Formats: sequence, C-alpha cells, structure tokens
Amino acid sequence: MTDDTISRRAFFSNAGSAALTSLVAAGVLAARGPSTGAQRPLRLGGPIFVKSHDPAVLAQAHRDLGYRAAYAPEVKVSDTDRIKSIIREFNSRDVIIAEVGAWRNMLDPDPEKRQANMTYVEERLALADELGARCCVDIAGSYDPKVWFGPNPRNLSGEFIDATVGNCRRLIDAVKPTRTKFSIEMMPFNFPSGPDEYLQLIKKVDREGFAVHLDVCNVMNSPQRMYHNGDVIRECFHKLGRWIVSCHAKDLKWEEYVQVSLREVIPGRGGIDYKAYLKGLSGLQDEAPLMLEHLKTAEEYTEGRNYIKSVAQSIGLSFEPANS
Repeated sequence: MTDDTISRRAFFSNAGSAALTSLVAAGVLAARGPSTGAQRPLRLGGPIFVKSHDPAVLAQAHRDLGYRAAYAPEVKVSDTDRIKSIIREFNSRDVIIAEVGAWRNMLDPDPEKRQANMTYVEERLALADELGARCCVDIAGSYDPKVWFGPNPRNLSGEFIDATVGNCRRLIDAVKPTRTKFSIEMMPFNFPSGPDEYLQLIKKVDREGFAVHLDVCNVMNSPQRMYHNGDVIRECFHKLGRWIVSCHAKDLKWEEYVQVSLREVIPGRGGIDYKAYLKGLSGLQDEAPLMLEHLKTAEEYTEGRNYIKSVAQSIGLSFEPANS
C-alpha cells in the first residue's frame, strides 16, 4: 500500500464524517428509533428455477417461494408489450422488480471495451426505468485488465474516483430516469469500499437519479470490520439509509488460512449479523428489497431463505403482509 493510498483513505474517512455531520445538522439524516404501530413487512427475493418466458408464470413462481421481490425477467428495452405484461403480472401479485443488473466494467482499460460496456449499462438503466425497477445496479469497475472486478493499485486513486463520478453522471444524464435509480455496490478493494466513501460519491455525483445498493458482505474488507460487522451494518444504514433502494443477501465465513480470507457462503453458515441487517432494513423510510444471490442450487436458496425468515421471526419482523 502506498503513502498516497493511505492519505486518500484518511481523507475520505475525515471527509465522510464531516459530510455526515453536515447532513445530520441540516436535518437530512435523522437517527431512527424503534418503529411504532404496525410493522411494515420486509421484501425478500431471489432467483427462481422455473423454465418459462410467461410473465404470469414467473411472477407466480416468486410468490410460491414466498418472494415479494424479483430480479428483472429477461426482456429488451424495445419490447414494450412484454414490459407491460411483466409490470401487470408482477404488480398483480405484489412482486416488485428489485433490480436490473448491469454487470460490466465501466473502467475497462481498453477504450473500445469501456465504451461498449458503458453503452450496455445505459441500455440496462433505460430498461430499469421502463420496468419501474427499484434500481439498475453495477459496480464502479476496475482498472485491472484481466478481471473486471479485480484489485488494482489505481482502484483507490483520485483518477478512479473522478472517472466513476463522470460515468455515473453520464449515465443518469443520458437516460434521465424518473422511475428508477442508478446505483453501484461498494467493493472490498475498489472505491467506494465503505459508507464514508459512498457518502462522498453521492455528494460528488450530485444527481437525483443516483442511489445506494447495499451489499454488506462487500464492505467487510478487514478483520476489524468483520469482527464488528453488526456495528458496520448499523453504520451503513445510519449514514446511507435515505439513499438505499435495494440490498443483497449472502454470508461470509472465515477460511482457516494464515492470511485474512473470507468466503461467501449460504446465509446462516457464516458470521454476518442478520439481526442487525434486518433491523436496518425495517427502519428505512422507503422499503428496500433484500435479494439472495451467488448460490448454486434451489436447495441452497431454500436454506438461505429459511434462515433469513427465521431470524426475522426471532426479532418480530416478517416478509409477508399480516392478511396474506
């Protein structure tokens, strides 16, 4: 790690704290106490294992699994009739479209690939807006020439930050979304890697169409954060809560290895504090769906889903409306 990287980390830590103080003083962020009255049910979603292109079948398959949120079904932004059918069938079953994924490297070091990737992400953002999805989500990208999300010394540089701000502005200004938000995930070794850095990104992008997609596992990039992940999760919701539009669900387990090594596992098999996670979600002013991801089989998703629901029940929360 270079001195420049260390100084930038110190800068973002201090600047993020100052930004938070300013927002709280202005009344933009307020501490949220325990909810009163009826508790709004949370929304859970994940992949389904149904071979069909029929929006009605797909929507019902989500409800059959207890999901009230979904990843966007396959559709092109030009297919207006199918988009209308998806919206109608999913809405009729109280299933919201949580996100349209746009998993491309917006900072690919190859100019032609970078341009093609930006064009793709712009199309995905436009699709998210047509569907009324909660967000279109990507990561900032990477300067690594081989792995699109890989580590690179330039990924915490001022150059990376400025380019990311420019990319977010460019996409939002091109699409001008009114029914969705563009969002990126925090990553363990790329900017933004924590809530203070994300606050700085929000301020720099300065667009109404920009929001936060929260994956708490991606924030756990040090022993300190992992050991105290419940506190880190609460910090994320406190500082970023008003901008959070969707979240990912998985878990992290320490590998038995001499160096720090955290491996993604099924929810319930790792050490992520799901009580803190679900309490944070329940305290948001606007609901944000929690989407299971990165598992391999229907059985693994069932295990993860059941674990998350059991944690919710243990703290008085639910993923289903009371009258369902």
